[in-house]
Amino acid sequence: MGLRPHASFWQTTRFRLDLTKPWVMGIVNVTPDSFSDGGQHPQATAAIAHAERLLRDGAEILDIGGESSRPGAAAVDASTEWARIQAVVQAAVGWQVPVSVDTCKPAVMRLALDAGADIINDIWALRQTGAAEVVAAHGQCGVCLMHMHAEPATMQVQPMVGAAMGVVKDFLQQQAQRLGAQGVARERVLLDPGIGFGKTVAQNFELLARQAELLELGHGLLLGWSRKSSLGAVTDLPVDQRIVPSVVAAVLALERGARVLRVHDVADTMAAVKVWVAAQPSPKPDAPEPTTA
Repeated sequence: MGLRPHASFWQTTRFRLDLTKPWVMGIVNVTPDSFSDGGQHPQATAAIAHAERLLRDGAEILDIGGESSRPGAAAVDASTEWARIQAVVQAAVGWQVPVSVDTCKPAVMRLALDAGADIINDIWALRQTGAAEVVAAHGQCGVCLMHMHAEPATMQVQPMVGAAMGVVKDFLQQQAQRLGAQGVARERVLLDPGIGFGKTVAQNFELLARQAELLELGHGLLLGWSRKSSLGAVTDLPVDQRIVPSVVAAVLALERGARVLRVHDVADTMAAVKVWVAAQPSPKPDAPEPTTA
């Protein structure tokens, strides 16, 4: 299917995910202040209902988060974050679907993995003290390492300067190698260039244009363009009207080698992914073996 990631699968706690096909990851924010849907699903019961709806819409992975990473967001402590997501994680694990937990805190990672979560999705790329050790100590959980410039509280006050791809690629390579040195198998690790995390509009679209270069690192790619402010900057659309540009960006990321798409609008993205899959060239049949007289 077009550009293939060098990694052929993503090993997670309970599931081996085939990366020769796309996967749509539905976002479940259990927070009061996320940038696009914060406060819509703040209570566990509502968040669980939202997650169930995402599955009905076609989500193949659920990504559950209890702390906002929007620009300027205030940090919360580990106990508060886990209290927000515990019931949601426990319910989702029971649905036999890959469950990702969006956290940077080692304590929350450990609790989530103990509860049966399959994936740790960390915007800090396991740079918090003890985070890499939690993942390394686990037998086979999946992990996504993301590039972020600065931190949520300041990343858009002083964004990156200059070209982004070289910096992002070098960072992701270093973090993946660091994790590998701790015994984490390559097939457990996906990479995310971190669209919007301390980057300018031009830098975000540079990363999209040159995204295929990240495949040279030998890992699958996860991309999150959903409702991002860069899409608003080029379309003049408010966050609640960015479904079409979000889906277009997701398909462009898919075409350039991403195999996991982290999105809010699952049904619309799934429809586009099905069109993309249908348009891929069929594998060439094996040549017939020569016959002998």
